[in-house]
Amino acid sequence: MQIVPEAPEAGPDQDDRGAGAAVTGGPLFRDEHPQEPMPTAMPEPPQPPQKKRAGRDLRAAIGVGVGLGAVIIASLFVVKAAFVGVIVVAVVVGLWELTSRLQEQKSIKAPLVPLAVGGAAMVVAGYVRGAEGAWVTMALTALAVLVWRMIEPPENYLRDVTAGVFAAFYVPFLATFVAMMLTADDGPQRVITFLLLTVVSDTGAYAIGWRFGKHKLAPRISPGKTREGLLGAVSFAMVAGALCMQFLIDEGTWWQGLLLGFAVAASATLGDLGESMIKRDLGIKDMGTLLPGHGGIMDRLDSLLPTAPVVWLLLVLFVGS
Repeated sequence: MQIVPEAPEAGPDQDDRGAGAAVTGGPLFRDEHPQEPMPTAMPEPPQPPQKKRAGRDLRAAIGVGVGLGAVIIASLFVVKAAFVGVIVVAVVVGLWELTSRLQEQKSIKAPLVPLAVGGAAMVVAGYVRGAEGAWVTMALTALAVLVWRMIEPPENYLRDVTAGVFAAFYVPFLATFVAMMLTADDGPQRVITFLLLTVVSDTGAYAIGWRFGKHKLAPRISPGKTREGLLGAVSFAMVAGALCMQFLIDEGTWWQGLLLGFAVAASATLGDLGESMIKRDLGIKDMGTLLPGHGGIMDRLDSLLPTAPVVWLLLVLFVGS
């Protein structure tokens, strides 16, 4: 039996040829021509870091804000009572936005007519008769909501009237405290202080949070809010409060302004979070589209409404009514 010697295993430096095999002129595989190497992709140049962008049209937001500020200042210092009309318009539009979103998203039919009429009357009563007038009108508005809803079928009656009473308290009743501020001798200055501190608090939270914010404040409610932003809101509002109490409010002092600014930052933040909670439950981003760059009226009232009774109360305690 003829013994055939085994071919040596190919080493790392051998090119798949056995010992003594003839050298062939082409490759040993099926393709007769070797494939050309694929061109190497050129590495993409590094992209510059993207700047943070605001979520809204800042030009439109600033323009609308300046316009609203002009209307407020003109109505405050020309005819005080005209500002009550501004509050009434804001309340009625805010109620319309809130009840519309409730019906669209949750099929909750909070009756708008008694809410709008009662809300307007509530603001006027607060201006004319003070806290007593506001409470009486609030009770009558709640009663009107209960009666008005009776013309509809009884299904979901309790749900609808509960939402209506909530809307009456949340929008017109809290707004009534702004009208009550106006009744003081330095009423326009008190309203300006209230508005200025709330806006400064929101601006401080936005500016510091946008630039330095890393730690989320309430990620399940409002992912954009940070603890750093809250510190910015408190710092800005306390400085503005000290200046306003010292130079705008009769018999006010700077240390009272520090306390007022701190309270405003807290209430404005809680109000903003509360509005965000409502919008998350409804599954919407904004309550409306009436104000370009801002959303709806309710998107601007979110921090103002719960701040109004806080400022009214502290000013009464500090310098009287």
